[in-house]
Amino acid sequence: MSIIEKALEKAKENQIAEQTNLVKQDLNPEIPINSEELIQEKMAANQRSDVVDGNIISDSRIVEKQQSYVERQQERTRNYLAINWTSMQEKGMLTPEMARSQMAEEYRIIKRPLLMNAFPDGDNGIEHANLILVTSSVPGEGKTFTAANLALSIAMERDKWVLLVDADVAKPSVSKLLGIKPQAGLIDMLIGSGLRLSDMLIKTDIPNFSILPAGALHQHSTELLASDAMKRLAKELSERYTDRIVIFDSPPLLAATQAPVLANLVGQVVLVVEAEVTPQYIVQESIAKLESCKVLGCVLNKVKKGFGFTYYGLGYGYGYGYYGQAKKVD
Repeated sequence: MSIIEKALEKAKENQIAEQTNLVKQDLNPEIPINSEELIQEKMAANQRSDVVDGNIISDSRIVEKQQSYVERQQERTRNYLAINWTSMQEKGMLTPEMARSQMAEEYRIIKRPLLMNAFPDGDNGIEHANLILVTSSVPGEGKTFTAANLALSIAMERDKWVLLVDADVAKPSVSKLLGIKPQAGLIDMLIGSGLRLSDMLIKTDIPNFSILPAGALHQHSTELLASDAMKRLAKELSERYTDRIVIFDSPPLLAATQAPVLANLVGQVVLVVEAEVTPQYIVQESIAKLESCKVLGCVLNKVKKGFGFTYYGLGYGYGYGYYGQAKKVD
């Protein structure tokens, strides 16, 4: 091997080593991706070059590969959420270290019948039982707090996957609670934007917990939620993954028209009621809007101390009810 060939070989080795270090520096350690695979891919792209008069000339395909690499990195960052657990705890939310807390136990009581209905031993006659709508009569009763905590509690199961859908499309409360910036979501799928469900799902640092944002504001959101596209999406969400629970955080029943529409697409509904505040006639009016639902449960929220640990029994004469002591609001 000539001196020039040895020099070129050494230059290539140095270039590859430098590129490896650069790629490692670019990778975000908080994002669960196959870093070794990306390193090898980028190195392979950069190794494709021509040698002219002793100079290494980069192939234009290297630039394309680098651009593709950057785009994928940006896509992974956009569709990934590292939950701020300190902030969540300050808001009174259920966090992983609270597994032995009273709140965690209360949500276990709430979720167990829902899971039994969603994954029965035999046919229980409940269509789309793994789709659960969480709503309330009026704003401020704690529906988003309940929906998010219920999702987090189910995500603690060893063999269940949870998708939390921000279906309060006029007031995306889930996104606000979890600190998700505005981006494409449910409404964008329904208007035929060409985006796939996988393009909009946000994965979190809980491996089996994902979020579908509300998406763009739209003046015909009720019609979109009642459309055939929404029916197809609900069917896909229910049947595509047999081990997945999908929780919809919907608008209040008496404040918007979307909730009754969504209730017709799910198998189970959880109605959040603010203890000692929401009048009984308001609750009865809400239940009347849900009379076509096969399974309706109630969560009594913001119960004052002294009520006791947990009461479980029939709720307002409809099926079963859940009564707990969670005290936070939307």
